[in-house]
Amino acid sequence: MSALLDELSMKAQQLTIEERAQLAQELFESVERDADPDVQAAWEAEIAERIVRYERGEAKLIPAEEVFEAARRLTR
Repeated sequence: MSALLDELSMKAQQLTIEERAQLAQELFESVERDADPDVQAAWEAEIAERIVRYERGEAKLIPAEEVFEAARRLTR
């Protein structure tokens, strides 16, 4: 991590949870704005296809808690 990133991270952790959530949202939106248009278009196409599969009943849905628990197990 760069020194600036370390400093910003430490300062961000001093914010309230609401302020951190707002900062996270603003950073996420800035990443989306700066994303490669081709990558963004590919994601939008993927999302549209997943919606179609869901609406047809072709998608296997997994509850978020199961996904998070599996991710926790993998990162231990």
